[in-house]
Formats: sequence, structure tokens, C-alpha cells
Amino acid sequence: MELTTVRWLASPEGHAALHDLPDYTEGDAVTQATRLRGTGLSPDQVSALLTQKRLQGRARDKFGDFAEGMLFTPDGLEQSSRLEVAATHAGRYAAASLATVHDLGCGIGSDAMAMSALGVTVHGVDADPLTAAIADVNLRPWPDSRARTGVAEDFDAPVDPLHSRAGVWLDPARRTPGVTDRSGRTRRVFRLDEISPSWDFVLSVARDVPATGAKLSPSLPHDIPPLGTEAQWTSWQGTVLECAVWWGPLVKEAGRSARVLRKGAPPVEVDQRTCEDDPAAAGSIDDIGRWLYEGDRAVNRAGLIGTVTGAVSGMELEAGLGYVTSDLALDLGHARRFEVLEAMPFSVKGLRSWLRQRNITGLTVKKRGIRLDEDQLRKQLRIGRDAGSGESATIVLTRVAGAQTVLVVRPPDS
Repeated sequence: MELTTVRWLASPEGHAALHDLPDYTEGDAVTQATRLRGTGLSPDQVSALLTQKRLQGRARDKFGDFAEGMLFTPDGLEQSSRLEVAATHAGRYAAASLATVHDLGCGIGSDAMAMSALGVTVHGVDADPLTAAIADVNLRPWPDSRARTGVAEDFDAPVDPLHSRAGVWLDPARRTPGVTDRSGRTRRVFRLDEISPSWDFVLSVARDVPATGAKLSPSLPHDIPPLGTEAQWTSWQGTVLECAVWWGPLVKEAGRSARVLRKGAPPVEVDQRTCEDDPAAAGSIDDIGRWLYEGDRAVNRAGLIGTVTGAVSGMELEAGLGYVTSDLALDLGHARRFEVLEAMPFSVKGLRSWLRQRNITGLTVKKRGIRLDEDQLRKQLRIGRDAGSGESATIVLTRVAGAQTVLVVRPPDS
């Protein structure tokens, strides 16, 4: 898509044409393209309209109804902060009473939009001219906030950021431009020394502007964030999306924290203040209690499983796996609770016999700490993915004190 096409999409004519299009479907695309060409639109304009309608449909999961008023690029949509996470970022800047935030690497503008909606003026820059133009279109409801083409490294820190109430938000690129994976998506990078702008640049900005935040990979090691900062791992529906590092007035509690976001539930945050430093671990299968707690993956990434063991007076099945056993039943926002029905050493032959004796033909398999091919296991167990004529069961394949173990559990919603 060319910049001239983005400007046309942002014009009253282009906006109206996009608004009037029905939801995109592959089967109807040719018919819609023919109809649009018949109205006098150019091939580029028709292609852009259908592409935007297709991306808007995909964006509803991230942005809800806001997607209808936004423009996207495929990579920009995939890499953007979803609405709930962007609101989390924006809330820190608004709570710090900042007047202006410099969004260095603004992408399509999802974080800038969330900040602007809370009354913060955002100056966004992105190295890609097309992405910057789309971000500027997405910021139209807030005339004081703008996005332009530029690189983060050209940022000049305010002379007195405290007096000017200015902050910085950085979202370093964690993908390799022009290099795609097998699915056609831009290849991710996971090493801190591969991000752009560099980690050294992020640190230099934080030294100049106390109110700085940076969005980094969820695989960020615990020993990387400087002392005095807060590193917060955030998950959505059990998937860890990011680790954001916060400096200065944006810090709520220095150290590591986790924020758990789930649809239809209030956010849950835990940090090191309520975390056991060295949680106890089960010594054998005999130590498994009535309840199994599965820590949210953000909690595990943040190294805060001790917030679960401490809350339920429990112990880990094995250090680092994120499973906690206890005889105490509590509802926790940062861990799921399962009732343990059976615990036994794991072997294919033993598990197959156990399932056959109970006429179990439908099986849900959860695993942590054991590497195996689930499809191959199902063949060995002679059981399918869908329930047959018999009963259904949920099993957890994991380790207890180094020994491979299978737990038969009852999920909380069954």
C-alpha cells in the first residue's frame, strides 16, 4: 500500500467507502472487488479497501469495536498491544500526571491511542513511513496527538522532563525486517542484543527521562532490569505477551511483578512482596494434596510462583514447573485450581490400563516438564481427542521430585 492510498483511506470518500463495506469473506471478495471497480475506484483503492476490511475483522479480537475506526498493516496488527494491555500501559502514564509522552516506535498507534484517551498528548515516531502514516490516521480523534516518520535514536530528551511532565514509551522492534517464518510472518528475535533500538539506547533514555517505560520480550531474564525498576510480565487468557520495564514515577513496586488479564474478569497483579523466596517442593508423589494449582504463565515467567504457595500454604510439585499442591481450597486470580482425583507414576502401559478399567474414551491432556508427542501418546493409549461412548477425563503429565507423574484432575469449570 502506498502513502497516497493511506491518505485516500483517511479522506471522507475513503472513510465512507470502508465504512459501507460488509464484513470481509473470501467467497465474496471477487464480487465486492468488481462492484467497487464499477464505482470508478482504482485497483489500488479497491485492494486497500478489501485488505483493510479483512484486517478489521481480525482486529476485533484485539480492539473490539475500536477496530472499525482504525487502519492496519498485517505486521502492525500482529505486533500491536491489544486494547486491555495498552490500557495498562496508558494507566501508568496517566497516574503519574504526565502531560506528554514520546512514543518511540509507535507502530500503528495502539498504545498512543490508549494514552491519548486518558488525556496524555502523544508524539509518536516510527521508522516505517507507511506505519507512521497509519498511526497518525488512528490518532485523528485526539488532534493534539500525532505520529510521524522518524527513528527513536534521533530523540532529543526534554531539557527538564520533570517540569515539563514528559515521559517516554519505547517498543523496540523484536522482529527482523524482510525475514519471514514458515507462516509468512516477520521472524521474531528473542535476544536482548538484537532489538532495535538497542537496550543501551533504552537505558540512556531512561537516564535522561525518569518517566520511561519499555515493552520487551516475555523471555527477558530476571537479572536484566536495573535496580529500582519494575519488570512486569503480562498475560492475556493464559498467554504471556510481554515484559514491560518501568522507571521512575511509573514504578508501582520495584522488582518483579505479574499482571494477569482474562476476559470478563478484573485484572490481577502480584509482586515480590507476597512471594515466598524459596517455596518448598514435594519430596514424592505421597506429598500431593487434594488440590492442584496451575500458576498463570505470567506468574511463572516473573518467578513469582511463591505467591501461590504462600497463599495456599502449599508446595511446588517440582521447582520451576508452576504447579502447586495443597489441601487448602482457595480461588486465586493468578492460578487455576484443579481437584486431584488420582496420582500415579507415569507409564503408557499403566495409564492405558487405568483408562480402560474406567471406560474413559475422551481425554484432555495437560503437560509441563515432560516432552512427548501428544498425538503419539493418544495412539499408544488407543484413545482419540474427542469423547467416544465412554467417560471423559483430564490428566496432567508432569514431574514430582524428578519422577514423571500423571495426575487425574477435575477442572474448575466441570
